[in-house]
Amino acid sequence: MQDQPAVSRFPVPDLADMPEDIRTRILAVQEKSGFVPNVFLVLAHRPDEFRAFFAYHDALMDKPGNLTKAEREMIVVATSNLNQCQYCVVAHGAILRIRAKNPLIADQVAVNYRKADITDRQKAMIEFGIKVSGEAHKVGEDDIARLKTFGFDEED
Repeated sequence: MQDQPAVSRFPVPDLADMPEDIRTRILAVQEKSGFVPNVFLVLAHRPDEFRAFFAYHDALMDKPGNLTKAEREMIVVATSNLNQCQYCVVAHGAILRIRAKNPLIADQVAVNYRKADITDRQKAMIEFGIKVSGEAHKVGEDDIARLKTFGFDEED
């Protein structure tokens, strides 16, 4: 029998050895999604960075606005594809499946959002996210104006 490959070249703490707040957070993710993303286990090696990461994550993903949690995940999945990060596409695709309540949409966005069965509004927000991720220097007022035609505002 072969040993499992290491998740990280850095130490990965056991759940039992993690600070209570981090263990609670990881177990909540596991209960909700059915798995624990390896990146969480790796980040738990450095509790301060783990907490900072999740504080930023929560600020982005949980704030009120014109984007649903599923739409926010659509952007993450599509930009992860652009960045050729298979791990992120798979992990966020799993979250999108849960949040969108539609596995087909999640798979379509992961493979090619342009062909996905999503609204023009959702395609526009993904295109903007991709432009910010890949060509931020080209983002201009026309891009913002286009988003506003779909009901987005400066806070989104």
